[in-house]
Amino acid sequence: MTTTPTAEDLIVLGKITSVHGVRGEVKIYSFTDPIDNLLDYPHWTLKRDAEVKQVEMLSGRLQGKILVAKLKGLDDREVARTFAGFDICVPRALLPDLAEDEFYWYQLEGLKVIDQLGQLLGKIDHLLETGANDVMVVKPCADSLDDRERLLPYTAQCVLKVDLAAGEMQVDWDADF
Repeated sequence: MTTTPTAEDLIVLGKITSVHGVRGEVKIYSFTDPIDNLLDYPHWTLKRDAEVKQVEMLSGRLQGKILVAKLKGLDDREVARTFAGFDICVPRALLPDLAEDEFYWYQLEGLKVIDQLGQLLGKIDHLLETGANDVMVVKPCADSLDDRERLLPYTAQCVLKVDLAAGEMQVDWDADF
């Protein structure tokens, strides 16, 4: 008997954006790096609002900057079109372990961001991929220094320490920026 993972155990790794061709393949925007790492996970939980589906990927390939995948039992273009907008999720437990100084984005979201003076700048709301480096969107929270949203680079120069247990990140960042 297999159990369906709970929502808290699922991590979003991509999104079905549209159909590809006439045989029911779907185009996927992948959040993994490199983007074809998503193809390492053949069993997906698809979520869109309150709708949840369990699917199996039969094959997939990189096509430019997107992925194209064939899902088991999905052979019709019009039915495949109804899959657009679904997030592709996998259980957190399937993600590979990282080195000690590496983190998944989901681990950083929600951390309190504290500067070298001990001032609370806010909490990490989400991260953005900009090409040069990832950027942390830090939004104000209870007890934060002010009500400003800040964009901080996720770089070794800025991030001094990440303490997941304490829920904090120490940064080298001037509060006036």
